[in-house]
Amino acid sequence: MDLDALRTYLLVAESASFTRAAERLGLTRARVSTVVQQLEAELGTRLLQRTTRSVRVTPDGQLFAERAQALVGDADELQALFQRQPAALRGRLRVDMPGQMSSQVLIPRLPEFLAAHPQVEIELSSTDRRVDLVHEGFDCVIRAGALRESGLVARPLGLLPQINVASPAYLAAFGLPRTLDDLAHHRIVRYSSTLGGAAAGWEYVEGGEPRMRPMAAVLTVNNTFAYESACLAGLGLIQAPALGLRELIDAGRLVEVLPAHRPEPLPVTLLYAHRRQVARRVQAFMDWVAGVMAEVLAPAAPPPRA
Repeated sequence: MDLDALRTYLLVAESASFTRAAERLGLTRARVSTVVQQLEAELGTRLLQRTTRSVRVTPDGQLFAERAQALVGDADELQALFQRQPAALRGRLRVDMPGQMSSQVLIPRLPEFLAAHPQVEIELSSTDRRVDLVHEGFDCVIRAGALRESGLVARPLGLLPQINVASPAYLAAFGLPRTLDDLAHHRIVRYSSTLGGAAAGWEYVEGGEPRMRPMAAVLTVNNTFAYESACLAGLGLIQAPALGLRELIDAGRLVEVLPAHRPEPLPVTLLYAHRRQVARRVQAFMDWVAGVMAEVLAPAAPPPRA
């Protein structure tokens, strides 16, 4: 059985799209469709259920994908055993991460990775929307905050400290809060990825436990850049990662407040699909990302001993 055909099918099944699989393989959509059709004819079963809007894996297709993944992984591992010098990394990487982390940490360092691996092409998504790693065809994603996904491999990268800030104009109008009780006379800008969710509140840590104090908000946004802009405009206090605010504080455009009542640090995690064999370019990129992020994140607390 043709290993390239297996790889093509696995990519279509993983991304649930002939188009996305074709883009990542550098082939036409028609060619990818033909490869899968020939594979189905050879096996005598339907692997994918196609409609005008979606591609779904059939029960036979799921079983075949599991066995094919193991076969492809074994073949790649066997080939690597006899390569005296590993081949250069090549191919496309599809990655998603938070916008500020992308613009302030990863992108400035990307030239060094691409200089070391000039045949690798990166598609970088930076959005507040939580992408679906498997169905949207991402090789890996970086998440800041509590994880919601299941069935993915999680690699902790560290902790992202958060601080509380306000603009000088806001403080001139409402005063400087010095205690949690002072917050009764203040308001926050609320961030919510889904508008119309739970009520706004001030997050802080007390006795080692996270707590939340209800607060008024006149504005809710669902984008980190709008969140920051609203604070700069004097619309309220915000709580956000220090990573994206230090330059604004140093420039005097924002002021840190209530440093003794900061929110919990956000855990930062690298996620990827559970595979027996991860592509070398993906593994190399994830190892590089882990090294870069270690320079700007606080180390995660070790897990408790059993």
